[in-house]
Amino acid sequence: MVSSEVTINNQVGLHARPATFFIQKANEFRATIWVEKDERRVNAKSLLGVLSLGIVKGTAITLIADGADEEEAVKALSDLISSELFE
Repeated sequence: MVSSEVTINNQVGLHARPATFFIQKANEFRATIWVEKDERRVNAKSLLGVLSLGIVKGTAITLIADGADEEEAVKALSDLISSELFE
């Protein structure tokens, strides 16, 4: 199991379109992936789950992955969040 804490820095947070990009990337991996915020954990491959966390700019979240490609999954999702793709 691998985890990494990242902070959302884009203006709109992880809502609608950015969340869709995030989920599409998560679905590229076989590992089970979760997003955790304030002790709530949801499936990173679920749009409703991710949106239900209400992740806004400045929010720190933890990405957790467990499976064959867990390290690659956490790195790719962390990089995606850090990129300008969400702007």
